Amino acid sequence: MSAVDNLVLALSADHIVRLSGLTHRQLAYWDSIGFFKPEYAAENRRAPNSRIYSFQDAVGLRTISVLLNGYGVSLPHLKDVAAKLTAYTTRPWSQLKLRVWNRRVQIEEPETGAVRDVLQGQYVLLPIIDVIHQVEEGIEQLKARDPLTIGKFERNRYISHNKTMISGTRVPVATIFEYIEDGFAVDEILKNFPSLTVADIEAVRKMDKASIAA
Repeated sequence: MSAVDNLVLALSADHIVRLSGLTHRQLAYWDSIGFFKPEYAAENRRAPNSRIYSFQDAVGLRTISVLLNGYGVSLPHLKDVAAKLTAYTTRPWSQLKLRVWNRRVQIEEPETGAVRDVLQGQYVLLPIIDVIHQVEEGIEQLKARDPLTIGKFERNRYISHNKTMISGTRVPVATIFEYIEDGFAVDEILKNFPSLTVADIEAVRKMDKASIAA
């Protein structure tokens, strides 16, 4: 299991778009036809944030994106391959070692290590597609805050019951205000909330208590 897998338990569709290069339309369509369903999906897909993806999902969708956009493999071919690969695992795109030859997907057989065409059964020798490291790097980049969010605040009705949050984080402004009122030093607050900066704390310090509670 990847080290990142232990840290990031859930990824939104927005995260997946950034990590894979796919589109929201593709993700929704593939979910609707059963080609690729999110691991953590709500029964009502029309609800906000109803499609939540795991790290394994991110790796699988990145692999599919590479096959489609990097190697020119067709979606119909990928659908046929997916049906065959379910004999090995329910998550073939992230758990199997895949290769490509002439726009056709090859598998490194877990039992023998030999490489063969998934659909035709012919054996070949080709470079492996391995995107796990790329996804791990992408997730690390997702965790980095946009500099434009520092010292700013935001509200989202789908996050923390519409509380005022420090932009780019999941930290409520009210929580930091309480730390300040309780006499915590800036470095103590940063130790407890490493995603924040001195500018974030100073911005909270300047806020009016009544506006935070509003």
